[in-house]
Amino acid sequence: MADPEATTPDAWWRNAVVYQIYPRSFADGNGDGVGDLRGIIDQLDHIESLGVDAIWLSPIYPSPMRDFGYDVADYCDVDPVFGTLDDVDELIADLHDRGLRLLLDWVPNHTSSDHPWFVEARSSRQNAKRDWYVWRDPLPDGSPPTNWMATFNGVPAWTFDEHTEQSWLHLFLPDQPDLNWANPDVESAMHDTLRFWLDRGVDGFRSDVVNLIGKGTDVDDLTPELASVALLATDRPFGHELLRRIRQLLDAYDHDPMMVGEVYLLRPGESASYLGTDDEPELHLSFDFRSVHTDWEPERLHATISSIQSDFSSPRWPTWVLSNHDQPRHRTRYGSDEHARAAAVMSLTMRGTPFLYAGEELGLTDGDVPPERMVDPDGRDGCRAPIPWLTEGDHETEHGWGDHPWLPFPTNASTHALDAQLSNPESILSLYRRLLELRRSTPALHRGSMELAPLERDLLRWTRDDGADRWTIVVNAGTSPVEWPADLDAAHAALTSHSGGSIADTIRPLEAIVFHG
Repeated sequence: MADPEATTPDAWWRNAVVYQIYPRSFADGNGDGVGDLRGIIDQLDHIESLGVDAIWLSPIYPSPMRDFGYDVADYCDVDPVFGTLDDVDELIADLHDRGLRLLLDWVPNHTSSDHPWFVEARSSRQNAKRDWYVWRDPLPDGSPPTNWMATFNGVPAWTFDEHTEQSWLHLFLPDQPDLNWANPDVESAMHDTLRFWLDRGVDGFRSDVVNLIGKGTDVDDLTPELASVALLATDRPFGHELLRRIRQLLDAYDHDPMMVGEVYLLRPGESASYLGTDDEPELHLSFDFRSVHTDWEPERLHATISSIQSDFSSPRWPTWVLSNHDQPRHRTRYGSDEHARAAAVMSLTMRGTPFLYAGEELGLTDGDVPPERMVDPDGRDGCRAPIPWLTEGDHETEHGWGDHPWLPFPTNASTHALDAQLSNPESILSLYRRLLELRRSTPALHRGSMELAPLERDLLRWTRDDGADRWTIVVNAGTSPVEWPADLDAAHAALTSHSGGSIADTIRPLEAIVFHG
């Protein structure tokens, strides 16, 4: 097998840093309290100045918003709450003028129950689109066809349709019926949705729970342990076949579009397998969420880094992600600004493609959302709190959003708003900007090999090397100072996560340092 790290070191997606935007919560361009495409366009100066290479938008398609866009009613349009297709075209043009790229969130496993395809499928057993979804007769006693449980709310993954007297499969809400990718017409129609956006100039896709499409109609009973987490039990050979054909579609375009997959499989090697091989490529990148599920504890961090780097050893290329729209922000999980600053150094010096969640460059915490304000079916409102652009405001109002944003703000909005950090050289925003500039200008940090040292005295340590240049990163993940390693010279320190910006005579607790050499 050829080594892509040797033959294609400049593939844009290997060298990039991707910035995830949850559109409802990023910036409000029309004053209705919900973020939109106009708000994103208005904040492109911030995104460009940060130093990222691409943005990924969570779904912007027409939707009844029962799962806030992940229940798609039309794959080839924009929900009015976000704007119009003209706004997308303007965003693409503006991004490309700035040398940035756009990824859209593509939701291949399920549609909304309001999608015309499902409306037709539900109309009768004889409808031509009936087999576009997964239907089964209930068991003789009236219970669900299999023991699969939905991911949300602990309910069966089957809903009975009284009109046609069969049940449809949904691994998420009943309003999100699963598509049947074993039907060639479904595959063809979904390929057309990709072409629609690629023809408009979109640079790629984040593919939602993409491993699930491989189940087709293979939905027989699971063991009791797996039935409750069917999401983690759907690794099928057919999914890899489908992804190989999607990759062929993407590779036919000359602007090098890419696809990163949400492969929510947590055992070692599983997510990496969805990259395929050099001869039969599948996804360009695959999220490995063990990084999100690892507590800030030195031994566990070291084990996770080691395992991911091993699974994605050359010719594979990993991703690194600490926060997203589905999980509590890592600033909240880890507990302090010092944790968040060290995590920034860790993320942006790791071998792989970093994915940053909008607001982590500000060190934002989750919002404290009272029960009466919760709207998400799986309780993820906190990590989706609106971005505070301005210091002025309180828990519920302003911060650049007016009087009625759709969710309360992060708990540290007033101290960590953008305008509070812009002119502060010691802010976490300034740290992110310095890190991203260093990463972009240093081939060893954005495409070099990586060697992880054994854990010693709570000190995580790795080197990045491109053959011509060598950098060393150390992270004191513990709560006590650590003496300098004998082979490291403080004079060679290029950057520290410490808010004071100075190097001390020890490596301070929760301090990360980047050394040249």
